Amino acid sequence: MNQLAVSAWSQPFFHHAVLAGTFIALAAGLVGYFLVLRAQVFTGDALSHVAFTGAMAALAGGYDLRLGLFVGCIGAGLLLAGIGRAGRADDVVIGSAFAWTLGLGSFFLTLYTTSRSGATGGAGTTVLFGSIFGLNSSQTLVAVLVAAAISAVVLLIARPLLFATLDEAVAAARGVPVRVLGFGFLALVGACAGEATQAVGSLLLLGLLAAPAGAAVRLTDRPFLGLALSAGLAVGEMWAGLATSALIPGLPPSFAVMAAATAAFGAALLVRPMARVGRTLVRSRSVGLEPHAAHQSL
Repeated sequence: MNQLAVSAWSQPFFHHAVLAGTFIALAAGLVGYFLVLRAQVFTGDALSHVAFTGAMAALAGGYDLRLGLFVGCIGAGLLLAGIGRAGRADDVVIGSAFAWTLGLGSFFLTLYTTSRSGATGGAGTTVLFGSIFGLNSSQTLVAVLVAAAISAVVLLIARPLLFATLDEAVAAARGVPVRVLGFGFLALVGACAGEATQAVGSLLLLGLLAAPAGAAVRLTDRPFLGLALSAGLAVGEMWAGLATSALIPGLPPSFAVMAAATAAFGAALLVRPMARVGRTLVRSRSVGLEPHAAHQSL
């Protein structure tokens, strides 16, 4: 085995990366599954741009970039939910603000590099492509706690959120707070986007949210099994990416993680190339049922 890899695997920075990456991937897999099922992947893409802009704004103002990540992403998620219908972001609104948001990030990057003594464009590269091998013990602890909290909340609201996703009108008629769930879910997406940016960067963030979930919905039609599979795939891809990056010196961990995610999704396409996925398939099995009964039957 490569001696450099053995040496890397024994270092604290690698242990921090594995610990933080595991919880970040778990949260991304759980959130991403509902993101795909609710056809809101474009929202996740928009929040990846917001992550860059928020981080650069925080750095330009002299604050920790994580503050900008979380405030920007969660605030943008809530804003998009408020503009959209029943807590769902509107693709037209997202598309209209898409390029402007990234341009604003470029402005804050320029402001940061020109107004901060000794600042360089390296911070922008870190935000864009991630720096999971650069996490220290305190940053790792924060990442674990935040990701664990996101995962716990997703699991707590999974049943009503699934029912609202499969048939919004029926769920609302049965007393499910559809709009509140929409706001809450996009706030979770924003928090997950801010957290995952530290691992894979804002440019590759969507891959961690969408690829494991996309593979899961192709491999199984059962929502809760798919939710577990999405989380498991995300964690496995994170581990594979980190191990590969340690084994091959110079290979960026974010690229390795995304390569593993792409390979898993490609394998899922080969296994079930004509799989029927999404809400249409499962709606026929749940329409007209009470939320709890519908989820139990699935």
